[in-house]
Parts: sequence; structure tokens; C-alpha cells
Amino acid sequence: MSITPVPRVAIIVVAAGSGTRLGAGPKAFVGLDDHTILRHALVRVFEAGAAQVVIVAPAGREGDALTDALETAGDRRDLVTVVTGGASRQSSVAAGIDALWPDVDYVLVHDAARCLTPSEVFDRVIAALELGHAGAVPVLPVVDTIKRVQDDLIVGVVDRSELSAAQTPQGFRRDILETAYRSATAEFTDDAALVGEAGHVVLAVQGDERAFKITTPADLDRARRLVAVQPLAAAESSLHRVLASPRVGIGTDVHAVGGDGSLWLAGLEWPGEPALSGHSDGDAVAHAIVDALLAAAGLGDIGTHFGTDRPEFAGAHADAFLARTRALLGEAGFRIGNVSVQIQARRPRFAARRAEAETVLSRALGGVPVSVSATTTDGLGFTGRGDGVAAFAVALVLPA
Repeated sequence: MSITPVPRVAIIVVAAGSGTRLGAGPKAFVGLDDHTILRHALVRVFEAGAAQVVIVAPAGREGDALTDALETAGDRRDLVTVVTGGASRQSSVAAGIDALWPDVDYVLVHDAARCLTPSEVFDRVIAALELGHAGAVPVLPVVDTIKRVQDDLIVGVVDRSELSAAQTPQGFRRDILETAYRSATAEFTDDAALVGEAGHVVLAVQGDERAFKITTPADLDRARRLVAVQPLAAAESSLHRVLASPRVGIGTDVHAVGGDGSLWLAGLEWPGEPALSGHSDGDAVAHAIVDALLAAAGLGDIGTHFGTDRPEFAGAHADAFLARTRALLGEAGFRIGNVSVQIQARRPRFAARRAEAETVLSRALGGVPVSVSATTTDGLGFTGRGDGVAAFAVALVLPA
């Protein structure tokens, strides 16, 4: 008997400042500042049962967003990815889409400024996607009389029976959303408009009054009153924060030649070179770095966090492993000092792309120094024969 797999849902949370912003006025109300707004939003997101949570943060505030997410996520911290937003909301969502794991089926895009959206709204959007709709958007009826105004003069009335106010999360089949973003030639104010422009019909589902967007000081005051009635509960985490002196870790990884597709090594694709076998892309360099970092922080090894029981890392490349490892270290109270890694392999010839590899690996680790060296082992051993690749890494981590 065949078993139909349960669709996996990712929720992209666009934080204030990532192509959007909170309106002018005070943001530091007692019990509800920018950080608390994001945390309230994430509580609802985790209640919705997301398999991945991608937070799109303003440039320079990625660390704050990661801290907010980890303090909210508790034992679900491995679901969190933080990326840098763009100049517009559309470019910010595009950055979130690029960070999705391979096995995600449905994508919900949610504004953190709608931080009090009940989890039932997420459920209604997901249910519409499970029924086969291309997309779904929560809406509320427009209750005010809408006038057309030109030069301060009323020139007409809009039939409000045809109008609805759109909210978030807006949900879509992943393939449809990705294709719509790739083909977009103009900026749209929300994802439903972009998907509609691509020729798809989007379903309207019932929204909620509590899903209002915090834009003005009055909105903040309203949210503050609601929060006072329903305060934010802190999540429990099984990882205690370890504050210590600088620590050093060693990691090693070996992969045999014999995989499918192209060779991936040190975060780079090497066309024409034989691929390495492995659960992911077989990148021994990235995996050795992960082991070194986890060992330095006392957080286990690569099998603990990225084992074969984690299907989202099947076929994943270095950036996915290194970004997640950096997040784990941050939650445990560490930051990365530097990483050094040596490759032992007959091929590929590494010297010409050394600087490129160091740049890619450094970027995935948040800009820390990474040095890479390579040796052919003078033709000795399995690496010298070309049967596989070995990598050895040393990492320094520091108290955050």
C-alpha cells in the first residue's frame, strides 16, 4: 500500500524594514517593541506547524532577527533560516524563496507587522492549498463607504460589495510562486497580485480582525492593549547557553567518488569532474567545517543535526549546512572566529579557484575569515589514487 506524503509548508516572515517598514511614530511601547512584534508573529507561525521558517531581515539586523527567532522557537530552532532582505518587499520575498529547502511544497508569505494573526488563519490558507488551489489569501470585507476623490472633491462612490481587504499569510504552491517571481517584470504590492499577473486564480479565505497590520502609532497602541490581555509566552529550549573562553574544534570528512551529477566541493560546482557520493552533495570541505564548528561549541557532530533522517538536507549544498551551523552556534552563545580547512585530493586542481572558494564559504558563515589549502598527497592512499576526497578543518569559536 502506498502512502501519500504530507505536503511540507514553509512560512516566509518579512520583518519590518525588509522592503517594508512600520509607520512613523514611537515603536518602543512598553511590552511591544520591534523585537517583540517579530516574536509574537513567530509564535503564531510555529503554532501553524511550519516545516521551515524563513525570516527576511533588514540588512545589518540579521543577528537580532536570529536571536528573536531562537528565543521563540525553543526546540524547533533547526527550522529557522534568516536571510537578508532587499530594497523592496518583492525583492525581500524573493530572497526568502531562494532559501527554501528542496522538499517544501507550499509557501506562506507573512508580514511580521501582522504579528497577532491567529493560527487559525494560517490553517485556512493551508487547507485551501491542500484542496488544490494555486494560492489563497485571507481577506476581510470592506465596511466603510469608499469614495473616489480628485483634487479634494468627491467624484464618485466605489461599490464596496466587490471589495475586500487583503491580509497575510498569503499561501501558494511552491512551483507557482517560484515561477511567478522568476517571470515578474514589475513591482507588486503583494504576492497574490504577482501570482495573479502570472495567470493563476487565487482563492479568498476568511481573514481575522486581529490580523491588522501595525503601521501607525494608533495600531501599535491597539496591539499593545491586546498583548496585555494575551502576553507572549517564552519557549523552552533544550540547548543551554554556554559562555566560555575561546574554543577550538577539529573536523574531518571523507567522500568517495561515485555520485550523480556534478562535483560540489568547497561550496563550488566543478563541471566535468566526477561527483562524490553522499546524502547531500558530498561536499567534504563544507562537512568538515561543520564538524569542526560543532565540536568547538560542544554541540555534537554533523550526524546529530544533519543526519540521513533529515530529508530537507538531501542534495543540499554548502550554504545550507554552514548557515544552519552558524545559527546553532549563535543559539548556544558562540560566534565564529575563523576556519581553516585542508583538502586532500588528486582532483580537482584547486589553486585557480582557491580565492573563490574562500569567498563562498566565508559568506555562508556570515563573513568570517576562511582559509583553504589543498594537497595531492603525492599520489599516496585513496586520495592520491583519485578514489575519493578527504578534508580536515580547524575552527575557532568565541563567546558571543
